Amino acid sequence: MAAKPRLLIFIVAYNAEKTLVRVLGRIPADLQDRYDTEVLVVDDASRDATFDHGHRASLAGDLPFPMRVLHNPVNQGYGGNQKLGYHYAIQEGFDLVALLHGDGQYAPECLPDLLAPSRDGAAAVFGSRMMNPGEARRGGMPLYKFAANRLLTWVENKLLNANLSEFHSGYRIYSTRALSMIPFEKNSNDFHFDTEIIIQLLTACLPIVELPIPTYYGDEICYVNGIQYAFHVVMAAMKARMQTLGIFYDCKFDCSPPVASNYFSKMDFYSSDTVSISRVPEGSRVLDLGCSGGYVGARLREEKRCVVTELDLPPIGLDSNLDEVIAQFLNTGLPDLDWNGYDQVLFLDVIEHLNRPEEFLDSLRRTLALNPKAVVIISTANVAFFITRFMMLFGQFNYGRRGILDLTHRRLFTFASFRRAVSQAGFDILETRGIPGPYPLALGDNWLSRAMLGLNRVLIHVSKGLFSYQIFLRIKPRPSVESLLRTAIEESAIRAGRASY
Repeated sequence: MAAKPRLLIFIVAYNAEKTLVRVLGRIPADLQDRYDTEVLVVDDASRDATFDHGHRASLAGDLPFPMRVLHNPVNQGYGGNQKLGYHYAIQEGFDLVALLHGDGQYAPECLPDLLAPSRDGAAAVFGSRMMNPGEARRGGMPLYKFAANRLLTWVENKLLNANLSEFHSGYRIYSTRALSMIPFEKNSNDFHFDTEIIIQLLTACLPIVELPIPTYYGDEICYVNGIQYAFHVVMAAMKARMQTLGIFYDCKFDCSPPVASNYFSKMDFYSSDTVSISRVPEGSRVLDLGCSGGYVGARLREEKRCVVTELDLPPIGLDSNLDEVIAQFLNTGLPDLDWNGYDQVLFLDVIEHLNRPEEFLDSLRRTLALNPKAVVIISTANVAFFITRFMMLFGQFNYGRRGILDLTHRRLFTFASFRRAVSQAGFDILETRGIPGPYPLALGDNWLSRAMLGLNRVLIHVSKGLFSYQIFLRIKPRPSVESLLRTAIEESAIRAGRASY
């Protein structure tokens, strides 16, 4: 016979001496039939006798479940109190934790129904007061709270690309496995903790189920500052949205599932990839340094009949048919190849990942110096992009999973510093171009992203340094000092020989 899931009924309590015992008495006794159930009450430094009432209830033995009552000597706030309970649930090996409020606002009688989806794999189950039309108002929810709830939920759904009926219910069931996968301890200690944990669940792609619950408003005291709360939840949703666009970073929202590569194909719109392809002559022999998904090489083979050698970190996960693959970590140097056999060298969005980009450029120029036909196509992020500058006005310079301030970037460039690095390494610059932001990747391929892409291309003509998301260069290695000296010696010998006749 399979062991019953372990369930912690976690009750957050603050100044709840009049209601706590009644809430405990309303917990369905038959939960014990399906769950190994315990109750935890955490009194958050109440100014009344909440702890005393809870402690006496635990000693009375009237409940069919083991019960523990804890008291915070310093008030931790609504969110801070939840952190303690969830940490306790994970630490003690519970499978599920059900959040109840000690003021009786949420009906404990609904627990069996709310727990059912958790047994089927739901990461979280929320009791929603908004699923049944009119139920919230009939239950006594004030009109202004009802309107604010609906408006804030609509805004949050739009910003987070979600479809929840309510973001603001405090009746929740969590899988402790799901809780252990998100950094909930980094969230606010205030009331918008509930919104931040929803954002984390959505970001982590963990399934949320909503079920209708009755609404009850009695004589409980509300400790929420409505205007401040609304501001905080909207700001949290906006920050999460900006993080998906690569223009903001907050580590508490960095909980999306891991991916094999942060690189995504940019073949369907004007980008550094499509510009690079347009610059490679048909039939060229191409070396793609840091090929990532191999999208550029595949298009060059298909459209321009190029022979492409792909080089990247092992293992290389490429789906295209390959001419040649080399697994090498570029931070360790260049591979031993016949470099004279290549017409074009692609070095797209890689240099910012290197520990010593100037040394790498020096090495690349020395390697290519004896190949007079070689052209290098190189691109990198422009740290002076207007969005980065705008964020810095507000003191924000935050790294993230994607974008200009990708967490894996080791060096950042402007047009001036990038041209200087390339020139000092011994390359002549054949072309300098600004590349607009990848709006179709961030916003989806639609009319808005295409319009923004077009507008960005126009603005680049006004100021490359301000409006370019990426810097694109075509460069050619100058002869090395050694080769120039050798040429001078050889030419001098020839001339001297002629003069002797």
